[in-house]
Formats: sequence, C-alpha cells, structure tokens
Amino acid sequence: MKKQELCFIGAGLHATNNIFPSALLAGADIAAVSTRHLEGAKDALRRFGSTGRAYDDYQVMLREELCKNVVIVTQAPDTPALVCDCLQAGKNVFTDKPLGLNLHQAIETAAIAKENGVQLMVGFMKRYAPVYMRLKQLIDSQELGRVHSFRALFAVDATSWNKSKEGFVFLVIIHYLDLIRHLFGEVEELCGFESGNGADGLSQCISVRCKNGVVGSIAFENHNAWSREYETMDVTFEGGFARAEDLTKFTLHRSSTGKDMPWRDLSEKDEVFVPFSGPVSGTTRDLYLRGFVGEMEHFLTCCEYGRTPCPDGEDNINTTQLCERVLQELK
Repeated sequence: MKKQELCFIGAGLHATNNIFPSALLAGADIAAVSTRHLEGAKDALRRFGSTGRAYDDYQVMLREELCKNVVIVTQAPDTPALVCDCLQAGKNVFTDKPLGLNLHQAIETAAIAKENGVQLMVGFMKRYAPVYMRLKQLIDSQELGRVHSFRALFAVDATSWNKSKEGFVFLVIIHYLDLIRHLFGEVEELCGFESGNGADGLSQCISVRCKNGVVGSIAFENHNAWSREYETMDVTFEGGFARAEDLTKFTLHRSSTGKDMPWRDLSEKDEVFVPFSGPVSGTTRDLYLRGFVGEMEHFLTCCEYGRTPCPDGEDNINTTQLCERVLQELK
C-alpha cells in the first residue's frame, strides 16, 4: 500500500522534535515543507530524509502540491488563519493545539471544515498516550463499575516561555482540560483558586462536577521547582481504583470489600502495567508514550477512509469553551 503524503507548515522546535518524526513512525511520507524562510524548510527536509519540495509561501505549496493532507505546527496566534486557508483549499488538516485562542475562532474553523467536506483534527496527544488509552478503556468497559471521582496533578516548568495566565491555560493545561472531557464527559460546574502572578509561576486548583455526576479535582503547577515534569491521575470506581502515573505506569486495584473481613487473607490485588525499557526503544519510546505517534496514526487512518477524527473541530469547540470558563473562574 502506498504511503500517505503529508505537507507541513512550520518546522520549529516542537514540530521537528515531535511531530515530524511521529509522522514518519506512523507511516507517512513528507511531500513538502513550508516555512517563513526557505532554508528552514530545506533543513527540515534534509533532516528527515525527504526528497520533497521546500517553500517559503504556504499558499504556493497549497496550489502546486497534489498532497491532500496538511500538518500545521505554528505559533498559536497564526494557526486559525492557516487552518482556514488549508481547509478552503480542500485539504485535510491536522493542527497542533490550540486551534483558536477564543471561542469564536474555534467555532469558525469547525464550520469551515464542515462546509468544505474535509477532515480537521486538533492535536491533543494525551488522548493517544497508552496510559490514558488504557484508563479510557477501563472507564468505558465499566470493568470496575462506574466512576465516582478523580484526582489529578499536572506539574511543569513553563516559566521560561510562558509569562501569563492566559498562555498557561491555552498553551499548557489545555491538554489536561481536554483529557478530563475525554475521560469523564462534559463539565457542568467548576470552581477554582490560584496563587502567583504568571511571570514568577502559577499554582492553580480546579474542582469540577461533570454532567454524569463524576466529581474531580486538578492541581496545575507552573514553577521552576518542577523542572522534572510530572503528572498523575487517580480514579475511584465502584470496585477499586486506578492510577495513571507519569505516562509510564498504570496501576489497577481490584477491591475485595464485598467479602467478610477481607483483611484476614491476601485477597486484594494490584495489576501494574509499565512499558518495556531497553536499548532497542531508542529515542522513539517517548513519542509513543506521550501519544504523538498514536495521534498521527489516527489522523492518517481518518484521511484514508474518510472518518471523523477524534478530536475534530466540533470537539475542539468544547475544549476551548472549557478553557475560557477556567480563565473566567480564576479572575
């Protein structure tokens, strides 16, 4: 089967460290790259062994390339206009988050995708991280019964490049807010508190109640104390609990509380799942565990078979709206 071709707009640090190599691992070919400066596009093509064409004008690339699928990884303020142009040119689009820094932009791009009958996928890669895919499967199957609650922590040091509350919400924790929606459904109520001024770091605590009754709390940290990025999520079910830790460990605990005095024996058990770690994994292990490869595989499949990607433009509207609600609550 012939590999699917991708045209790229943008070849910055995130694109070349994560998205380009993940696309190749997912089985794609790089047909063309467009950047503001031609040398940047040529460098990206050389780095990833592509014989495709380099452009310094993405509009020219859209006209001249037969490739139907475009990947956009650019600065957040530039993204909506680029996405709209590509959609109106009849291209399927994968774009890194955020797609829109306000609700109006999210609604507009989703509508244009629908009008032109093309696929639009937004890169919320945590949905495709194996640890969260396993958690999602556990929730949907109700293997441990229904979910009662969750408790999460996401801690990172983004202070060197992010100095505002708005930037922290739309460029960093948007991933986790989208993940909460994906796992537990739409948020009906929320409240929040924060400390810090953005420039010197932020600490945020958000409590939510979802429409299905699930309640949860999330702690977000943006401080140089967390130069070692860390995330964990505990989920309480009817029949046990599960913990997803740092993208590399999943613990499933089955409770035996239905027995008379279960402390008398060794009846309870934990199942612990971790990825293989060895020299053959190379540097691609991180791209798989963080979900970058999984999301690119999904996008390519949707393009090939005309399926609606997850998340699509409509889904992105709800995540954008949740970001705005969080910002409003923290004012």
